[in-house]
Amino acid sequence: METRQLGRSGPRVSAIGFGAMSIGIADTYTSSVHDDEGAVTLIHRALDLGVTFIDTADIYGVSELQVGKALKGRRDGVVLATKFGFVQGSSRQAIDGSPAYIRRACDESLKRLGVDHIDLYYQHRVDSKVPIEDTVGAMADLVRQGKVRHLGLSEPSPATLRRAHKVHPIAAVQNEYSLWTRDPEETLLPTLRELGTALVAYSPLGRGFLAGRFTKPEDLAADDWRRNNPRFQGDNFRKNLALADRVRELAEAKGCTPAQLALAWLLQRHDDVIPIPGTSSIKRLEENVGAVGVRLAVDDLRHIEEIAPKGAAAGERYNPEMLALTNR
Repeated sequence: METRQLGRSGPRVSAIGFGAMSIGIADTYTSSVHDDEGAVTLIHRALDLGVTFIDTADIYGVSELQVGKALKGRRDGVVLATKFGFVQGSSRQAIDGSPAYIRRACDESLKRLGVDHIDLYYQHRVDSKVPIEDTVGAMADLVRQGKVRHLGLSEPSPATLRRAHKVHPIAAVQNEYSLWTRDPEETLLPTLRELGTALVAYSPLGRGFLAGRFTKPEDLAADDWRRNNPRFQGDNFRKNLALADRVRELAEAKGCTPAQLALAWLLQRHDDVIPIPGTSSIKRLEENVGAVGVRLAVDDLRHIEEIAPKGAAAGERYNPEMLALTNR
């Protein structure tokens, strides 16, 4: 497994991490792991393959509990990331970035994970009601207390990131980034590089679309949240399927899978981007990790740009309610 630096101030991690949203949450994805044994087996296989970067969150159902069980006896060498911010038990997408909430959320995550420290602690979404200086100041207190090693933010605006970084170094920013979501390239990536902050790319496979998993909306379970995502609806689905087909054709020519091509594109274009694909399948996990062995020539990268240029995906990446929580 290749490794790369998690920002100027962070540790080295595997070039591909494991996103644990696909375990622990019932009725979120068409395929998810809900039982502890299956989740532990999946994470152990990731560790065996050289994955050292595990990403979860307190809002991911029982994911923190399952990750904690998987890391018993295997904590050394693992960079463990989790997130706070979405209010537990809220019927709405309520965000809390207040110092009191942060202290409580951290202690609860440590307990669920069964560890004495969190390597990378993110604010899951920026709370527009609380100055970022207050939020990051409280997070920095956790570093001084030894409960947290490094700090991160998820989906901040470049301006907010700059303000946060003045309070305490931000090792990583988590943002959606893939062949069909290239928004970070405009202003976020240049800001990250200026500050020495890594980009952790979630949904690097376009929520499964780029991996060739879907051919029609009915492939999604009735309670799969992606049915409410604009890119999976109506004419947008048809247009995005055509984009996924072009990616698949190029992958076949390269002798790899569409998922491996999409991940290799991220890895080879940026040495400061760490994708964290999630999966509930050991076969898919092994496939994703295999992307580190895919080599793309200059002509390959140019061809990918031709078939999947910026703005190629049809539809917004979130519904209006969730989109309002990004770039804050």
